[in-house]
Amino acid sequence: MKHSVLTSFFRSRATRIFTTAAIVCGSLFTAKLIVHADAVKTAADYNADPAAMLDAYRHVEAASVSDAMEQTLHEKRYMSHRMQAIFPTKFAGTALTVKLVKQENHDADALGGMLKAIDSGGPGSVYVMQVEDGADIAGMGGLMGTAMFSRGFVGAVVDGGVRDLPQLKKIGFPVYSTGPVPSTSVTHYRFGGMNIPVDCDGVRVNPNDIIVADQDGVVVVPRDKAADILVLAQKLDNSEHSMYPFIEKFHSIEEAVKQFGRI
Repeated sequence: MKHSVLTSFFRSRATRIFTTAAIVCGSLFTAKLIVHADAVKTAADYNADPAAMLDAYRHVEAASVSDAMEQTLHEKRYMSHRMQAIFPTKFAGTALTVKLVKQENHDADALGGMLKAIDSGGPGSVYVMQVEDGADIAGMGGLMGTAMFSRGFVGAVVDGGVRDLPQLKKIGFPVYSTGPVPSTSVTHYRFGGMNIPVDCDGVRVNPNDIIVADQDGVVVVPRDKAADILVLAQKLDNSEHSMYPFIEKFHSIEEAVKQFGRI
């Protein structure tokens, strides 16, 4: 009898503990859902928090960013198929621009400004270089890439060639360029300016524009429109990613497009 009473007591106590724990866990789960819902940011939120905006750009696809700009600005601001990455990559950051002017010279300081530009950059920077008529000239190589990597640059986009790929791949520093070449810009080019508007593969890039790059290519987002573009790009991303399981389940892209309005 005593054993039965004790068993009943502990069972009752365990039930109360389990019920309390379930209520607490349920409350925490509900709170988590509420926090998650509140975490959706508006363009105004991103304008007020540039760091959060840049981080969010690292999680959207370049294709969605490109589509968002076409829909919002009615402009194509992506670089062509000529711009290729030395290895599959994804990054987003703010443009630090440099221009090299084609000019034969024997001036030891002709490219000094280019080096100074690299040392002026830091975490989150993207080195964006215009090399005049530079398809067969390496605008950067392993030394410059190592310096950028050490300073926290997230990547480089060079409208020209690139060399020293083994070193760049070894340190994992991502570079888009028109292709690998073994040549040098020394004695053939002169520094033409930093943090000025440049033309990179036919796209105008201003200092502090946001560069978004992944395996689909490189997109340039005007800084003053970046928050609005981001919010729309996130919506486009969400729609497309929701369509994949829908298509797999119902085996129809037509129905998916009707349902989500995205193609």
